Amino acid sequence: MNSVILLKNRPSGKPSLKDFEFTEEESPQPKDGEILLKTKYVSVDPYLRGRMRDEESYIAPFEVGNPLESGIIAEVVESKNRNFEKGEFVNGMLQWKEYQTSNGNGLNKVDRKKAPLKAYLGILGLTGITAYLGLKKIGKPENGETLLVSGAAGAVGSIAGQIGKIIGCRVVGIAGSEEKIDRIRDKFGFDAAINYKTTQNMKMAIAEACPNGVDVYFDNVGGEILDAALANMNKYGRVVNCGAISLYNKSETPTGPRVETTLIKNSILMQGFTVRDFVKDFGPAQKQLADWMEEDKLTYLETTVEGFENIPKAFIDLFEGKNKGKMIVVV
Repeated sequence: MNSVILLKNRPSGKPSLKDFEFTEEESPQPKDGEILLKTKYVSVDPYLRGRMRDEESYIAPFEVGNPLESGIIAEVVESKNRNFEKGEFVNGMLQWKEYQTSNGNGLNKVDRKKAPLKAYLGILGLTGITAYLGLKKIGKPENGETLLVSGAAGAVGSIAGQIGKIIGCRVVGIAGSEEKIDRIRDKFGFDAAINYKTTQNMKMAIAEACPNGVDVYFDNVGGEILDAALANMNKYGRVVNCGAISLYNKSETPTGPRVETTLIKNSILMQGFTVRDFVKDFGPAQKQLADWMEEDKLTYLETTVEGFENIPKAFIDLFEGKNKGKMIVVV
């Protein structure tokens, strides 16, 4: 039998274990042109919360009663497709199943000799590519500018900050504990850091940490921190809207300051994106990230959780900040 995780309910507020259901199905068998995949590593990411809502977005919502899906590294255990061989490993958007079949479309082979397999879900996968392309295509930081990053201890934010340092920026990070503050300064090389949980006035704290103002803001959280960052943007500043984790579990749309006059007054560019906007650039982005890793210019952290049955718990833990860097489930 084959274990599967279904979406049982659409969450109200923060997801809980009761929103997921474990079930068993017959073990799949590949047909001609298909491969049989065994799940090895599962990526859980905050954006999956948006897909639990029944609303139109850049990607179809999960359906109640059907399996969830995310980025997965899987092993080819049987192949009836001439493009794949038994023993190879692939990366793709796959369902939360221990075993599944695929015709190979949308799958990319990964080479465990070049990097650990888990890295292809993190720094060499969509996580690293998101940080790189968000900065390159929208933020466009330049040597000597100030880069501000929220969610700076997270998987995407920590990479974005390090890329800023490689370019020659002064990099300031925002995170939610003293442990995370120490980590982004000591491990990731940020120049300064702000603990938003112990800060009474974020606008003032950003001004003090960024005495020359903010040229590029890489935003992973949205909400009041975004408001404070906008108040400190320089003329022709760029805001990269990558994520808004502070809003994902809200049942109502919160209101905040109007941004129109701020954007106009300082000629600020503010652009949201999903990494799939830049699919044609994935190859060069991954190569650049791999080169920087080989040159020891980039480092990363992972939080690994053991067991297929713990995928939902690992996902929920993201919203409590229990991950250090990329959260990955080892099956």
